[in-house]
Amino acid sequence: MLKQLIIISILLNFATAKIITPNDVYAQVMLISKEIHFLLKYHELEHNHKEVLARTNIKTKLKPRTTWQKTYEIMIKVNILRKSHNMPIIEPINIEPILELDPAMVYEQTQRILTELRIIKYRLDIKNRQYKPSKYSNKTPQDVFNELNHISASLDTINKSVFTPSYVFGEAMRVYDDLTTILNYLNIKDDTIPTKRDNSATPLETFSTAMKIIEAIRTLQKRVSIETVNFSSFKKKNPSPSDVFTMVQMILSELQTIKANIGLFHYITPAATSYNSKTPADVDQLMNWNLRKVLLIDTLGVK
Repeated sequence: MLKQLIIISILLNFATAKIITPNDVYAQVMLISKEIHFLLKYHELEHNHKEVLARTNIKTKLKPRTTWQKTYEIMIKVNILRKSHNMPIIEPINIEPILELDPAMVYEQTQRILTELRIIKYRLDIKNRQYKPSKYSNKTPQDVFNELNHISASLDTINKSVFTPSYVFGEAMRVYDDLTTILNYLNIKDDTIPTKRDNSATPLETFSTAMKIIEAIRTLQKRVSIETVNFSSFKKKNPSPSDVFTMVQMILSELQTIKANIGLFHYITPAATSYNSKTPADVDQLMNWNLRKVLLIDTLGVK
């Protein structure tokens, strides 16, 4: 009888586990936004709120996985902030490949970001009041993403545009690692070689290559009925290295669904290696190589 009561108690605990909604996540993201805007004012940095909001507003239906990847991007930029104050870098947390990511995972990330920001303020002896979360309704992953996108752009201002090609190259190497693993798992011969180096390459060309990779991944997703994201509204006329970085993050996000679909559930994308003195040409060459790799995949048949 006692054993049955214990089992029932455990089941009830699972049944009453808190369901985290986009509204809950958005409330936490707004706390991050307040912390970031406090830092902007503290450092007396010019910040056109309306202009940044207009520039970072994405109009498309997004998935929690897309939003989670944006939080990863923010954690990297928080690390850049740490480094600028001579603090050791804390490796951003990563997750195993999942087809349908729970919004609760995004909520968890917001708590890590808030904690990191509070640690930085404490280390720098910066004092401000504790913000309380507001209540929101009818929020979607798109709303959460757009506010996170605004936060990411604001961090660029705080970091004073030190977002270099070396950071983008490190993340592009993570794409390379994922694609190499997928090709090996599918027994696809990889005879690709690096493309010819273009020393005049700009972020615009690299951004265009990233969009081609995204479209190639979308084609694969559609063939196995994975719900896709339309990334056309991410296009920029004059993309910055930070914009290229965002698209590399979106590629990583979508590759996780491919890995999950073929059974690579436990292959977590390695953290980025630190690089120095990389140029836009280095990033462009690597991204074109990644494009060649993804185009080798025409089926996701599991071996």
